Amino acid sequence: MSFLHLGLSDHVLQGILASGYSTPTPIQEQAIPIAIGGRDIIGCAQTGTGKTAAFVVPLLHQLSISKGDHRKKVIKGLVLTPTRELAKQVEEAVSTYGRFTSRASATVYGGVNIDNQIKQLRRGVDVVVATPGRLIDLINRRSIDLSHVGYLVIDEADRMFDMGFIQDVRRIIARLPAERQTLLFSATMPKEIRELSASTQNNPHFIEVGVQHRPVETVKQAFYSVSHDSKMDLLLHLIKTHPMESTLIFTRTKHGADKVSRRLEKNNLTSVSIHSDRTQAQRDRALSGFKQGRYEILVATDVASRGIDVDGISHVLNYDTPQTPDAYIHRIGRTGRASATGDAITFVSTDERKYFKSIERFIGKNFRLEHAPAFEKKPEEPKQESPAEKSVPSKQRTGTDRNRSSQKRFRNGKKKQWRQASDHQSATPQILRREHGPAFEKKFVGTNQEPLVVKSVPSKQRMETDRNRSSQSRFGHGKKKQWGQSSNHPTASPPKKKEKTQKIDVYSTSSKQYDWKTLVEVVDRGNKGRKKTNRGSGLETV
Repeated sequence: MSFLHLGLSDHVLQGILASGYSTPTPIQEQAIPIAIGGRDIIGCAQTGTGKTAAFVVPLLHQLSISKGDHRKKVIKGLVLTPTRELAKQVEEAVSTYGRFTSRASATVYGGVNIDNQIKQLRRGVDVVVATPGRLIDLINRRSIDLSHVGYLVIDEADRMFDMGFIQDVRRIIARLPAERQTLLFSATMPKEIRELSASTQNNPHFIEVGVQHRPVETVKQAFYSVSHDSKMDLLLHLIKTHPMESTLIFTRTKHGADKVSRRLEKNNLTSVSIHSDRTQAQRDRALSGFKQGRYEILVATDVASRGIDVDGISHVLNYDTPQTPDAYIHRIGRTGRASATGDAITFVSTDERKYFKSIERFIGKNFRLEHAPAFEKKPEEPKQESPAEKSVPSKQRTGTDRNRSSQKRFRNGKKKQWRQASDHQSATPQILRREHGPAFEKKFVGTNQEPLVVKSVPSKQRMETDRNRSSQSRFGHGKKKQWGQSSNHPTASPPKKKEKTQKIDVYSTSSKQYDWKTLVEVVDRGNKGRKKTNRGSGLETV
C-alpha cells in the first residue's frame, strides 16, 4: 500500500511525495487511517519504525481540512516531547510534510531565550511542539493560549515517565479542552503509561507493531568483554578496521563524552560531543555538522538517544553499557531505521556484567560476549628474588635497613674528610686534617705524621679531662699571645719574664699560705692536685 491509498489531503500528500516517501511503514499504515477518522490511539512500536510521521501526517491532514478563518492563527495542535532534540526533529517533520499547507509551527523548549519564543507565539502559530518544562513556564507567565487545542500528541511517553515529566504532562492536559483527539506513542508500555492513557484518552485504539522489548531485526548486535582501561584501544581498533560511514557513540556521563571526543580528535578522527551541558546553539551545530557529514563521529549521552534522527547511521557503539534495558533499546534504535541495516556494538566491563544480564532478560535472548585479548593489559609478573636476597622478618629487616643507613652516612662523612685531606700528596686515609684559614687553624698535638689515638675512658673521667683541657686552653692562649708578640724573627726565643716588684696578694687557708701563681697551678691541675680543705674554713686574704 502507498500513501495514495490512505485518504490524505492533496496538500499533505504532495508534501510527503516531495520528501521522497511513497510507501508507509507498518505503524504508519495502521495508525494514519484510524487517526484521520478522529479516534484516539495508543501506538506501541520499536524505535526507528517511523512513529513521528504516524502522528504528524494525520495532524496536518486534520488542520488542512478544518473549517474556519485560516488567517487567524490559534494553537490547534500540541505535541509534547521529552527532549529538545526530539522537539526539533518533530518540528522539522511538520515543516517538511506540511510545506504546501501554509500552516505555521513553533518549537518551545528550555536552554534558549524565552522572550523570542513568546514573540513567535504572539505572531500566531497552528502547531506547537514543546517540552513539558518550558511549556509550564509559558503557562505560568500566561504567554500561551491552549484553549483551542483539538489535537494532542504525547510522544515517547515512557521516556516522559523516566525523566519525571508525568506530573507536568498531567498539569498541561488539565489546561486543554475536554473535547479533543489524543494520540499516545511509546516504544514500551509500562503500567504507568497505561494509567496515563486511561485518564487522558477516550476508548483508544491500541496498535502494536513488532515485539515489545526487542529492537528491530535489521540491527545486528554484538557485545565485547573488555576492561575499562582498554575500551579506548578497542574503540580505535574497531573504527580503523571496520568500514563505518557514520558512527554514533554513547557514554554514560558528560565528562566521558568529552573525554572520548578529545581522544578521537588526537587520532585524526573528526568528532563532536553533545550533552546537557552544551548550549542549544552548540547542540544544534553539532547535530547539523553530523548530518551534513562534517563530523564522522558523534559522541552523546542518553539525552540524545531519542532525539537524533539522522539517516545513514551505520554503527552505534555503547562505550558504557546502558544501566537500563529501555536505554539500550533506544540507543541502538538510532541505526537500522526505516528498514535500513545497522550494527550495534556494546562494551561490557567486569562491573557492567549485571547490566548485560538485565538486557538479556529484557530482550529474552542470550548473547555471546566476544573477547578482545589483544587489548587487555597483562598482569605484571612477580619479580623473582635473587639467591642473595633472602626473605627476612619485617622487624629484622627494619633493623638491617637502619644499620645500612648509618653505615652509608658514616661512609659519606669519611669520604668528605678524605677529600678535604687529600690536597697534600703525602696525605693518607689515617691522617684526618681539616683545612682552616691561617688565623683560625689549630695545631694538633704531636707530629704531623702521627695519627691521633683516642682512648676510651669512663664518662666521669672524660668529663674531668675535658674540664682540665679547657683550663689549659685558656691559660695556653695567653702564652701564645705573648709568644706571638715577640716572634718577629724566625729564631726569636721566648722573652724572659720580668720579675714583678709589685706587691703580690697572698691567700691563706687554715694551715698554709699560697701566692697567686701557686694557687692558679693548683686549680688548673683539677681534682687531683687540689688541696683539700674543710668546707667551713674557705680562703682568707692576708
